[in-house]
Amino acid sequence: MPFVTVGTENSAPIDLYYEDHGSGQPIVLIHGFPFNGATWEKMSGPLLNAGYRVITYDRRGFGNSAQPAMGYDYDTFAADLDVLMTELDLRNAILVGHSMGTGEVTRYLGAYGSDRVDRAVLLAPLAPYLLKTPDDPEGVDKSMFEGFQKAIIQDRFAYLTQFCDAFFNASENRGKLVSDEAYHAHWQIGAQASAKGTHDSVDAWQTDFRGDLPNIDVPVLIIQGDKDNVLPFPVTGQRLVNMLSDAKLVTLKGAPHGTPWTHPTEVNKAIMEFIGKPSMATA
Repeated sequence: MPFVTVGTENSAPIDLYYEDHGSGQPIVLIHGFPFNGATWEKMSGPLLNAGYRVITYDRRGFGNSAQPAMGYDYDTFAADLDVLMTELDLRNAILVGHSMGTGEVTRYLGAYGSDRVDRAVLLAPLAPYLLKTPDDPEGVDKSMFEGFQKAIIQDRFAYLTQFCDAFFNASENRGKLVSDEAYHAHWQIGAQASAKGTHDSVDAWQTDFRGDLPNIDVPVLIIQGDKDNVLPFPVTGQRLVNMLSDAKLVTLKGAPHGTPWTHPTEVNKAIMEFIGKPSMATA
């Protein structure tokens, strides 16, 4: 299996697992919490068939990547992405993030710029700032995040069930837009993640991305369901589109947080229309 090394912890390397398929303009798919790159399967197939080079990777702590005890913050996540982009020498790339993965895209573009990036897609974004503060009264109370972390410590596996219910809006969509088998597969992927990484990622959700936004100088597509029960639409995508210089918002009516699985046709259509015909990657 292919890996890139992004650091060390004591005597062990911190390796990120990735998959790199196809040829043409590269698209990097960055998964949501608490899953891994395998959850992109309904996106990666159509993108490969359309002539793109498709790269997925597992965030540190998740999937087949190393599970260190530190580094679960967006400065580190963006640095990990930069290593991958550099090691694979990706040029003219399209970055696509879902949920927690949108944080890597936003911080990477804010900190490292767009020399290697053509455009970006944010599915159910974290940005601009999820935490409620005096200068961000539209955010979510900190007590909610503290409750998540308490639940993870008390019984991470029970928490994962609650999370998957919210991820899919299971009371409405289970057995319809998401099968029992797909629900359990997502739960199982989440159960294999680092307990420390699962807990600490909740801190990362509270990152203030507002300082990154003025530095984003590529076109951005935002796709989000208006019934997102994980990242509230009015706090995230609906606000974010007006804070970027070149952004378009596609609202999926009645859709939950987990649209890459529940609404692949609509998501793929919006992405294909945004990215257009594959362009040749520059050397």
